[in-house]
Amino acid sequence: MRRLAVIFLIAIFAILLLAEVFAPYSFAAQFRDLPNAAPSRAHLLGTDALGRDRLSRLLYGGRVSMLLAPAAAILSVLLAMGLALLAALAGSWWERGILAAADLSLSLPWFFLLLAARALLPLNTPAATAAVMTFGLLGLLGWAAPARVMVVAVRQHLRSDFVLLAHASGCGRARIALVHLAPNLLPLLLAQFLIATPSYLLAEANLGLLGLGIPEPVPSWGSLLRELESVSAIAANPWALAPAFLLIFVVGCFHLAVSADKQIV
Repeated sequence: MRRLAVIFLIAIFAILLLAEVFAPYSFAAQFRDLPNAAPSRAHLLGTDALGRDRLSRLLYGGRVSMLLAPAAAILSVLLAMGLALLAALAGSWWERGILAAADLSLSLPWFFLLLAARALLPLNTPAATAAVMTFGLLGLLGWAAPARVMVVAVRQHLRSDFVLLAHASGCGRARIALVHLAPNLLPLLLAQFLIATPSYLLAEANLGLLGLGIPEPVPSWGSLLRELESVSAIAANPWALAPAFLLIFVVGCFHLAVSADKQIV
């Protein structure tokens, strides 16, 4: 199952990355005579209230979400690894301070912090700027959980034989951190990346539902989900649920990819 989930993720990412190839129309193209059209041969998922092709917007919106959510996750895990290595370099006081800051951050409702930070941005922010800033905030606010895990892992590695041998051979703290500790954190870094990415996808979707996501006309999965606010609209256009189903499927694949089962079948 884990291997199958990874294959699905790679395939979905490749299709979304090549949205210009697979999407039949531009995400902004309007067919004004076909608002809220049902699925047809020309529009496989129908059109929205402005006559825009839903399939095209789903693919382009997925590309935005699937590029920026992993970028935010990379920012979080690199920041966490940097703090963990700093704790190894600077000693126990820094480690205690980093762990205390992580505990404080984890005790706060981080999504409400994200809402507050995002709400401070002007609503007329250009779409590209809003996208980068939204996922940048996600990356900066999501450092605590991976940092706590990595600090504990670094503490364990500091007691290992290869670090003791490096100390005995005269290696300084910086060399030990960068040459001996950092490579051993890469598997943990990958696991934390796979955990953070679906969380950021869901966070962006929640922001989109609240109208604080990426503004029009650039689509994202979060902004596409705003159509689901009205039950009557869902009943009239059930194909509008496509972004929700795809988001659930992608998040499920990420969770399977990082599952505790280490046997790849």
